[in-house]
Amino acid sequence: MKKLYLLTGLLPLAAAALLAAAPPATVLTKVRQYRQRHEHELLADYTRLLAIPNVAADTAGLRRTATTIAELMRQRGIGQVQLLPATTPGVAPAVYGEVRVPGAKRTIVFYAHYDGQPVNPAQWAPGLSPFRPTLASGSLASGGQLLPPLAPGTAISPDWRIYARGSSDDKAGVMAIISGYQALAQSGGRPTANLKFFFEGEEEAGSPHLAELLAKHRDLLKSDLWIICDGPVHQSGRKQVVFGARGDVNVALTVYGPKRPLHSGHYGNWAPNPAMSLARLLGSMKDSTGRVTIAGFYDDVIPLTATEQDALKRIPNIDDDIRRELGFARPDGAGQSLVELINQPSLNINGMRSANVGPQAANVIPTTADAVLDLRLVLGNDYQRQIAKVVRHIERQGFFVTRAEPTDAERARYPRLVRVSPATGYNAQRTAMDLPLARSVVQAVQTTVGQPVVLLPTSGGSLPLYVFKQELGATTLTVPVANYDNNQHAENENIRLGNLWDGMETMAALMTMK
Repeated sequence: MKKLYLLTGLLPLAAAALLAAAPPATVLTKVRQYRQRHEHELLADYTRLLAIPNVAADTAGLRRTATTIAELMRQRGIGQVQLLPATTPGVAPAVYGEVRVPGAKRTIVFYAHYDGQPVNPAQWAPGLSPFRPTLASGSLASGGQLLPPLAPGTAISPDWRIYARGSSDDKAGVMAIISGYQALAQSGGRPTANLKFFFEGEEEAGSPHLAELLAKHRDLLKSDLWIICDGPVHQSGRKQVVFGARGDVNVALTVYGPKRPLHSGHYGNWAPNPAMSLARLLGSMKDSTGRVTIAGFYDDVIPLTATEQDALKRIPNIDDDIRRELGFARPDGAGQSLVELINQPSLNINGMRSANVGPQAANVIPTTADAVLDLRLVLGNDYQRQIAKVVRHIERQGFFVTRAEPTDAERARYPRLVRVSPATGYNAQRTAMDLPLARSVVQAVQTTVGQPVVLLPTSGGSLPLYVFKQELGATTLTVPVANYDNNQHAENENIRLGNLWDGMETMAALMTMK
C-alpha cells in the first residue's frame, strides 16, 4: 500500500502562532521518556480496557467500561473522579475528573467517548475477535501478521497495531488523554490550565442524552475550551487540528409488500416486490454524479468564510492517491475534491436488507425491505428540516408515509407504503479559525512535530459539538490521534501504537500550552 505524503500549507493566521515561543522541549522530552519506560504497563492497561464490550445494547458492558476508566483515572492521580448520571434512568454515565492548578487562568475540558459501534464477529479476520485485543506487526491489509502475547521485556515497535473494537474510535482518545496526563505528571511537568475530563458513553448512538447530561452538570463543566480527541489524523500521517464537525441523523425506512412471503414464480409480475420499490425510491434520491436530488437539500447551507476557503486551498489534493489505494475508478462529486465535498451535506445508505442472498437465497417475493439513511449536515442545516425534506421527497414518489406499522385499512388503500423512523440527531458546529485560543492550540500541537500541522475547517465525520455550544456556550476544537486506516465503525478496527504514543504527547502539549 502506497503511503501518502503531503506538503501541507498552514493558514496565514496560524503562521505567527507557530513562530511564537513554545513550551520548553524538555517537558515533551520527559513525557516521551516516561512513555518509553512504561510502554508495557500502558499497553496492559489499554488491553484491559479494550477487552470490555462497549456497544450500545450492552448496558452492563458500558457500565463496566465507565467504572474501569474511572479506576484508571484515579490510578493516574486525577482528582474528583465520578460517574455523572443523566436524569433519565438507564443512560450510560459520563466519566468525570479534574486537576486543579493553583494560579491557572484557564480551564480546559478534554473529551472522548468510550462507547463503540456494533460488531459482527464473523466479519473479522481469522484469529481476531472484537473484544479480544490482539497485537499485529502492522496493518493486516498490508501484510502484517498477528503476534503472540507480549512477553516481559519485549521491544515494542511503533508500527505494531492493536486490533479490537474501540481501539481507535474512541478508547484511543480516552487512553491518550489520561495517559498523556499521567506521563506529564509523573515526569515532573505541570499543566498551565485547570483540567477537566469528560468521557461520554453514547456518542455512537447519536448522543441522545448528552444535552441532558450537560444541562444537569452545567456548573461542574464550566470552562474556556473543550478539546475533542476523536477521529483520525490526516491521510498523510500528519497531525491536524479540526475546527468543526458535521451534524448527523439516521433515518430508517421500511417498505411494505404482501403480508406473507410469496413464491416468485406463482406471484411474480403481480404481487409488488418491496425490495424493488425500495431500490427505485433510493435511486431517486441521487443523480449519476452522487448529488442529492431531494428538493432544497442544499438550500440552507452557510458558505465557508474566506479564511476557511483559503484553508481548503492550502490542503493539496490527494484524491487520486486515495482513490487508487481504495480501488475504485471514478469518485462521485462531479469533479469536486474530497475536502470540498465534506463541507456539503450528504446522504448515504448505511445498509439495505430484504429476504436473503448467497447460500440462503430463495425464490420469494419478500414482505418488507429495509434501509437506513445517514444524513450528514453542515452549518446552516437543521436535522429536523433535513428529515422533513426527505419525507416530502418520498411522498412525491407516490408513497404513503407512516411512523408505525401500517394498518389493514392503510394496506388496502395505499399501493405504496413506507414507514419512516428517524433517530435523534444533532446539527453541525464550527469554531472560527482566528480565535486566540485556536492559535494557541495550533501552536501547542505544532511543538510536538517537525512537519506543519494540517488545519481543517470541518471534518467529514460527526461529533456532538453543536450540543456543547447549545448547552454550555462552549468553544470546541478537535485534535485527533488515530491512524487514518484504522477501520473505525467496521470489522478489524485497529490503532497503530505510534499514533497512540504520539497522541499522549499531543495531549500533554495541550495541557501545558501557553
